[in-house]
Amino acid sequence: MLALVLFILVLSNAQPLVCSLNGEGFALLSFKQSIKEDPEGSLNNWNYSDENPCSWNGVTCKDQRVVSVSIPKKKLSGFLSSSLGSLSELRHVNLRNNEFFGTLPVELFGVLGLQSLVLYGNSLSGSIPSQIGSLQYLQNLDLSQNSFNGSLPTSLIQCKRLRILNLNHNNFTGSLPDGFGASLVSLENLDLSFNIFSGPIPNDMGNLSNLQGTVDLSHNSFSGSIPASLGDLPEKVYIDLTYNNLSGRIPQTGALMNRGPTAFIGNQGLCGPPLKNPCSPDIPGTNSPSSYPFLPSNYPPQNTSDNAGKSGSGSGLSKTAVIVIIVGDVVGICLIGLLFSYCYSRVCPCSKRNGENGYGFEKGGGKGRRECLCFRKDESETLSENVEQYDLVPLDAQLAFDLDELLKASAFVLGKSGIGIVYKVVLEDGLTLAVRRLGEGGSQRFKEFQTEVEAIGKLRHPNIVTLRAYYWSVDEKLLIYDFIPNGNLATAIHGRAGMTSFTPLPWFVRLKIMKGVAKGLVYLHEYSPKKYVHGDLKPSNILLGPNMEPKISDFGLGRLANIAGGSPTLQSSRMASSEKPHQRQKSNVSSEVTAFSSVANMGSYYQAPEALKVVKPSQKWDVYSYGVILLEMITGRTPVVEVGTSEMGLVNWIQLCIEEKKPLGDVLDPFLADDVDKEEEIIAVLKIAMACIQSSPERRPSMRHISDALERLAVSSIE
Repeated sequence: MLALVLFILVLSNAQPLVCSLNGEGFALLSFKQSIKEDPEGSLNNWNYSDENPCSWNGVTCKDQRVVSVSIPKKKLSGFLSSSLGSLSELRHVNLRNNEFFGTLPVELFGVLGLQSLVLYGNSLSGSIPSQIGSLQYLQNLDLSQNSFNGSLPTSLIQCKRLRILNLNHNNFTGSLPDGFGASLVSLENLDLSFNIFSGPIPNDMGNLSNLQGTVDLSHNSFSGSIPASLGDLPEKVYIDLTYNNLSGRIPQTGALMNRGPTAFIGNQGLCGPPLKNPCSPDIPGTNSPSSYPFLPSNYPPQNTSDNAGKSGSGSGLSKTAVIVIIVGDVVGICLIGLLFSYCYSRVCPCSKRNGENGYGFEKGGGKGRRECLCFRKDESETLSENVEQYDLVPLDAQLAFDLDELLKASAFVLGKSGIGIVYKVVLEDGLTLAVRRLGEGGSQRFKEFQTEVEAIGKLRHPNIVTLRAYYWSVDEKLLIYDFIPNGNLATAIHGRAGMTSFTPLPWFVRLKIMKGVAKGLVYLHEYSPKKYVHGDLKPSNILLGPNMEPKISDFGLGRLANIAGGSPTLQSSRMASSEKPHQRQKSNVSSEVTAFSSVANMGSYYQAPEALKVVKPSQKWDVYSYGVILLEMITGRTPVVEVGTSEMGLVNWIQLCIEEKKPLGDVLDPFLADDVDKEEEIIAVLKIAMACIQSSPERRPSMRHISDALERLAVSSIE
């Protein structure tokens, strides 16, 4: 009897505990149960004791109803529970860069108010349910870098508010739904690259008048001809059609006009400008009427009886006059020949010497040509004309390849930013290069571009990526660099979505990178021809060589892109530096655009506060950026730190930790826990970082002083 009374008391005490949580809380706890691994304890405060889930990590409510579930980059492993579909007011789901697997629950597409579904960087598979068409308010659908398959459901075109559609790096097949372009007219970002889409490119895609940036259809199996309607897209849009099965003449209309060859490579059947593959006469459009000169209707003149009898008078010429004209022509030709002979003997030796100084390059095994011109305006105009004939200008005397070899080489997309696309190019002889495409044409400031790019090409330092050559034409501007094999510092610190294993950098390697970057900046600031400012320093712009030696990249890109006619965006999307393993070669390009993220741009967190107010760049900008990078390497955190349900910049977070006198262990990257014997070095570097991020530029040290301070630190014996 006593046992029964105790049991009743326990039940009565437990009843409020169990029943205090509302239905949406139970739905989220069901989702939590579907998660097999939570190594960072991100869901530890999800429990039954709360009245509602509004205070839980990653959960946002409005009027006590769940409107957002955002748990990115937490290494969560499990499947997506159908219980998410019971959150009737849910508007945003962001589970990017985790390890979710399985298929998309159909119930999730029953949440009719859903506006944003961001799941990229997981291991999800299966097809997109046809119920997606019921999401009339969907604006952002990002399923990239997963293993989804099947064709796109026809119902997708019913999502007429869709602004972002990113499906890259999956296994989608089949053709695009009928009405794709006519229905999804609100699209601003479209990336379908690295899939197995087939069939023709829809003719109505030209209706997508709100598109921006790059429309990426590359690395698929699209076939047929390029629809001329693509030219109706906004002219600033870059259309990437590389590596498909497209054929026929490249239309020269609207947004397709004045495009360089890099937009079309990898399509063996394409012909016509800007490719060097001419179209055969049987291809439609080859013998169009516009290709013939205009001839009047009475040409050739008829030999009528009226003018037949006037051979000796009126309009005719006498025999004497004809002989005088012929003799005069012969004498004139001889004089012109003598004049050109004289010019050739005086000008060609000079041009040969110029060729030896780096303006000529080997092409097809022969020496690069240089025109022998007696009458020319000036050196820059002549060079501009030559370059516009699709020639490379080497900045290294040892360079021995030409544009044909470059375009025939294997190419893989390394990354994208507001400044352009970067390709990894492997030539037939095994030489590997990185090729960046600048701008989209339009500007003719060649002399200015030439001066700037050749000054950058003279920079030679072990901690700066070397610019080997460049290419200029009216429609295309390319920069050719050494390829750096070990990716970038951002990936080395934080890993990358889809990585099967991640080996954190030990302290001595991090310190080596810190010292190398400092030396590179000292060279730019004090020893380069113009005492340059980088202006956009961040981990994704620091590449790592074979021995993890750092090399600063993307120097001077904003200036060059502006001259070349592009629209440089210094706070560009993060750019990965190596391919993600897949059944085909794929890039690791991710558009981290979410409709509900409070962080508009990761790159802005590396910028000095005064950079938003002052037009002229200062070397102290680089010092501030360098300080943020040091903090990132010490703490292992990104420039945006999640604190509860809110976010704050890394600089503000570290300052808060210092004010609250938190121990070093709370700030230090957990992966550095084994380097406890290096605590003094770590604290010394932390002090340097804090000096670099002073809000006042005058209080920041110079890179020379920073480099000297780092060099005074003991060199680790572990190396």
